Amino acid sequence: MKKLIFLFLLAQFFLDLSSQEGQLSETITSIAEEQTDDETDPEAVALFIEKLYDLNEKPVQLNSADEAELSRLFFLTDFQVKALADYIHSSGTIYSVYEIANIPGFNRELVETLIPFISVDKEKSTTRDTVRIRQNLLTNFSSKFPRLDSTLLGPPFKLLTRYKFTAGSFSGNLTAEKDNGEKLFTGKVPLPDFLAASIAWAGKGLIRKVIIGDFGIRFGMGTNINTNLRTGLSLTATGYLSGGEEIRSYTSTDENNFFRGIAAQFQFKRIGLSAFYSLNKFDGTIAQSEGATNFYIVSVYRSGLHDTPASISRKDVVSEACYGLNLAYNLNNSRIGIMWSERRFSLPLLLTSTDPEDIYRFEGNKNSTLSGYYKAALGKLLFYGEVSANPDKRLAYIQGLSFRPADRLSINLLYRNYDPGFTSFHGTGPFSSSAGDNVNGIFGNFTFEAARHLFISAGCDLRYYQWMKYRCSAPSMAKSMEVRLKYLPSEKIAFETVYNYRFTMLDSQDTYGTEKQEKFASKTFKGIINLFLSANLTVAMRLDYKVAGPGRSRGWLLSQDLKYRPGKIPVSIWFRYCIFKTDDWDSRLYAYENDLLYSFSIPALSGQGNRSYLMVSYKVRKSVDLRIKYAVTDLAGSGESKSNEELRIQVRLWF
Repeated sequence: MKKLIFLFLLAQFFLDLSSQEGQLSETITSIAEEQTDDETDPEAVALFIEKLYDLNEKPVQLNSADEAELSRLFFLTDFQVKALADYIHSSGTIYSVYEIANIPGFNRELVETLIPFISVDKEKSTTRDTVRIRQNLLTNFSSKFPRLDSTLLGPPFKLLTRYKFTAGSFSGNLTAEKDNGEKLFTGKVPLPDFLAASIAWAGKGLIRKVIIGDFGIRFGMGTNINTNLRTGLSLTATGYLSGGEEIRSYTSTDENNFFRGIAAQFQFKRIGLSAFYSLNKFDGTIAQSEGATNFYIVSVYRSGLHDTPASISRKDVVSEACYGLNLAYNLNNSRIGIMWSERRFSLPLLLTSTDPEDIYRFEGNKNSTLSGYYKAALGKLLFYGEVSANPDKRLAYIQGLSFRPADRLSINLLYRNYDPGFTSFHGTGPFSSSAGDNVNGIFGNFTFEAARHLFISAGCDLRYYQWMKYRCSAPSMAKSMEVRLKYLPSEKIAFETVYNYRFTMLDSQDTYGTEKQEKFASKTFKGIINLFLSANLTVAMRLDYKVAGPGRSRGWLLSQDLKYRPGKIPVSIWFRYCIFKTDDWDSRLYAYENDLLYSFSIPALSGQGNRSYLMVSYKVRKSVDLRIKYAVTDLAGSGESKSNEELRIQVRLWF
């Protein structure tokens, strides 16, 4: 209690980083925590955060009125993008971002979210400037103490380096990463464990984009090919549900879900054509047929960690050739497209397990997928959908509807059905897991400005699993619901409450013989108060309470955040003190933390203890930033306390 009183008094003295980065953090927090709690696709959090930082670094030029440019705001709906483009065309120029709040489908809350990602300044473009080379170099170092596993092959720290340059129509990227416990350099030619690089060219004529090297792709709804951001990460902040098309340089650190080769986009009047070819390697376990010399893949290894002799033996043992074509045609208010892709493996994938869960798993060394998709706007209604099929007629089907019956109300509905056995190794459709199959579900949500400064949003997703899934040995169902209320009575204070309910069916841990299922449910309540005491001072207080599992395990969390930026000194400071108590792992709680740029930290808090962190950002020079974060978790229990520490350092240069 003394610590809490001290923190409250300290809050009266100092806090906040720049308002833009504070808003950026708030935008990330809710989706990141929800996705981590779901634990179906942790890489989606990293990619989501990366896209937001990319937008923050290169804001959307609003006054261009280009719908392709505005669509970079991937969390807006098609209605909002169209309304924003129409407003700019009719008004001529937006002089203040707060004008957007008067556009149908927008409000003050959404405008506050958009601020870090948009610019109303005229984009400067001169012949001299187009040949100027702009470079950005970022290096992260992180380490945890004490070292938990002394048997790992490499040093106990993680290194990440990102380099990017732009020169007119050309750009290039390089990403290198060494995970905790991996060797600093490996291979006959000493290189980091993971290395990705690419060179890209963008134009406005017939050839729109060419990328050579490592790249990511998304077409349509993503059931065929989608190595970029998956839509439907959140129940109340669903993102660009109706899909989109994108080929982009790969800058993430997921070591198994990207392409390596060449990709190109072409545009001729209303017709768009995209093509790609990739030859890449991935990790797997290899076995040899008994009494023969044939080898085959037993399983695919996706963690990306190579810190033990066993994991190194699985590194890059299989080659994958993947290629495809996408053809799209634009009408006045609609777009239709067809996509074909095929992938071939250097060794066949064979199942050796007799587990019934594996009956529908893919076998062989070749798989192809054909898709058709569309999007059509009719007044205040937007229809969109996609159908994808494998050669064995296993289907993925999606149909969505968005409509805006009033300026302050928007509603989304989406139905999807992924047949058991539908396989697309690089596809992730809306509300699918990283596997993407064996789900029949319907989703709906709405956002409503109920009164001045009061915003309500809610969503519900009902899912039926037609076959067995992880930790459940029978067909089952699941349900997720969320209600979010935000009240912004003034610019100095903001209130937010969130209620989240999750239900699923899992195998009982106490079952012997035939597996029996039990219902597992969790209910979480969050209350957050943000006080904006000045331009440089913000205080955030948060309370979480959770009830989970058939045994009604309980957990709670109380945290205090301080953010401060002195007026004349180029220093920003973040501080958090959090206390928590949970009965067991089922009632664990997640709390998103401010972190290094292009990184994220969402620790799972379980047991009894406290967690605190201090992060300082210092602008050494005009083009050099230094950021240091120190975090410590103290756990109490069984008569003794245990402390875990973490140190993260980042240096960023741009020139």
